[in-house]
Amino acid sequence: MWRPRRELPPAFGRSRCHAFPHNLHQLLPRPRTMARRILRTIIKVTLLSVVVGALLFILDTRFRVLPSSADKYLHAFLPEHHDGHVVTDITYLSCSRFGSCTLPQSEGWTRVEKDLNLGTGWVQRGYLFFKRKLETEFAPTKGEKVVVDIKISRLQPGASEGAGEKSGAMWEQRPGSLWIKRQPKLSSEAITAVEVLFGPDAHEVREGWVLKEGSLNVGEQPRITVRRGQRVVPKRPQVMMGKDHKLKIIQVSDLHLSTGVGHCREPAPPSTAKNCEADPRTLDFLRRILDDEKPDVAVLTGDQINGDTSPDVQTALFKFAEPFITRKIPFATILGNHDDESVMTREQILRLTAQLPYSLSEVGPEMGPIIKDSKGREVREGGAGNYVVEVVAHNRAEHSALTMYFLDSHSYSPDPDVDGYDWIKDYQIDWFKKTATSLKDEHAKYTYIHLNMAFIHIPLPEYRKTGLPMVGGWREGVTAPAHNSGFRQALVDAGVGVVSVGHDHANDFCKLDGLWMCYAGGSGFGGYGGYGDYIRRVRLFEIDAPTGRIKTWKRVEWEDQGKIDMQTIVEGGKVVEQS
Repeated sequence: MWRPRRELPPAFGRSRCHAFPHNLHQLLPRPRTMARRILRTIIKVTLLSVVVGALLFILDTRFRVLPSSADKYLHAFLPEHHDGHVVTDITYLSCSRFGSCTLPQSEGWTRVEKDLNLGTGWVQRGYLFFKRKLETEFAPTKGEKVVVDIKISRLQPGASEGAGEKSGAMWEQRPGSLWIKRQPKLSSEAITAVEVLFGPDAHEVREGWVLKEGSLNVGEQPRITVRRGQRVVPKRPQVMMGKDHKLKIIQVSDLHLSTGVGHCREPAPPSTAKNCEADPRTLDFLRRILDDEKPDVAVLTGDQINGDTSPDVQTALFKFAEPFITRKIPFATILGNHDDESVMTREQILRLTAQLPYSLSEVGPEMGPIIKDSKGREVREGGAGNYVVEVVAHNRAEHSALTMYFLDSHSYSPDPDVDGYDWIKDYQIDWFKKTATSLKDEHAKYTYIHLNMAFIHIPLPEYRKTGLPMVGGWREGVTAPAHNSGFRQALVDAGVGVVSVGHDHANDFCKLDGLWMCYAGGSGFGGYGGYGDYIRRVRLFEIDAPTGRIKTWKRVEWEDQGKIDMQTIVEGGKVVEQS
């Protein structure tokens, strides 16, 4: 029924712009309009989530913005070993960052957990896959074949090239200029493991492994390394005094090696800066000194790896080990503040190093509570690499002639109220004291004078002291921790004659404060130089057991002047001042 329209009273204040609705349903949006608004909101939220997620994913591959505590191996790699298996196929697979990149595990496919683009691809990533099978289950009657060789080439290799020639095996092409040769018969030529290294200067240092020439035609110059036969676990070497009861130690610090050749920083003289490749030049210098000095043992005191430029830590690690392994020189390592700034924790780096031939390195005992490092990974606060190396008497392995203590000086201060670098913890000092005390009776058995040395990366606060006897150059500020935990006094009390460090590249002095506190000097061109055209260098020590003497000197890279700053720091087992 029609009713006359009611006029609103003046109190409602009607206007042309804001009229009161005629009916109550006009206060609510229409159903279709509401549905459209909800749909548009859902689409906007979804698109925003996708964009933010993609941005975080891309940033994470470059700058590590996502936490990794849920899976400590999300951004880490340790090589896998498949004992008793043979490789039956190898291939390369490229895929989108936003999708899965897998081949059927049910068919035996295993992915080498290294993006061959090293995280540089905005959209694409790629992985090497190999198919493996237990040797006891290999069935050539079912058409199965085993890989006996690989080759990287744009052109098909000749049939007579590589292994498997007698079997008549033919080369098969795979993506990325990869060729594989397979045969239906097991033999000693069968490949049993596959891994990836990067760069033209990569080295393979493990027994039984061979690094293939050339790099795949994909990614960041990935190179394939393969093993034939079963995994070889090298025996930890024993360091022994020479027939003359002497021992020569080379200390190498701050190599700062990269994945790839790297770029030289402030080389001396400046005229050598053009086309300077950091890692080849660093290692050439090191090899020359090793061949000239012929040390009996090497000590590497941290920052072997330049974390920011080493997305593949394994490649950089194998490079610094190669000069020592090829010369059969036992080597011990500790870590600096840059070694673990890539994808591997300190423990993982040391565990991998300890598996190499001629390595004396150890992970050491667990110390302190579990904390998160600068990358958000769960680690022990006491670090990794607190251990002892005993140098035994000539032909008397039961008698220690020299004890070398290695301690992890960590990286940056964990206390927000304390700036700068970390320090040796109280429980590390307790471990050192207990270890030194427990070894005293054994050391007393040595015919000559037993000696003690210590190595860390970051200098002790006492390195800052002025007015002390000193030999060598003080070119830059000492970046020791602000907190003094008392480790220097513990070293003196235990009869340690010298502690030597790295970290401050341009300092190379030895300073006397109850014991000699020395620097090695920086050796790597991937780290900073400067400071008056500083020349890269290494430090050497010579131990003479019959006289209880320790001498030290340095060697430099450019215009070598022989032994620089030769000094006697211990005589008759006692710390002495250089005249």
